[in-house]
Amino acid sequence: MKPFAFISPLALVACAPLVPTAEDFIPEYLGVETRLLDGDLVQFNVAMTKALSEKDVRRYAECAAAQYTLIRGYGFARHLRTNVTKEGGVWAADAVYTISPTLPDGVATIDAEVTVTACQETGIPTV
Repeated sequence: MKPFAFISPLALVACAPLVPTAEDFIPEYLGVETRLLDGDLVQFNVAMTKALSEKDVRRYAECAAAQYTLIRGYGFARHLRTNVTKEGGVWAADAVYTISPTLPDGVATIDAEVTVTACQETGIPTV
């Protein structure tokens, strides 16, 4: 007859997978770095954790661009490009926009005031 092995209930708890809580899904915004490249050409580097997809970090960059546009006294921005990376749970975006006082040509334009309001309503920080 084999000896009876006692397994501590604490040992079983340590092996059990943790159940995610609501807090696990609340994005953490790590900041924005803004760099004026040339006149109306601006680069935004943003980082965050707990993004659900690439779309979340792109939206964070857009919110930063919209607020910066207003700070500079302009009303509109046009998206040129965004590069997104994810490393070790941290999502990062490098986005470039042009800013202007009037609606620029192109399909990827944003009304800065409308965008900032939407960002504030959804809890996405701006510059």
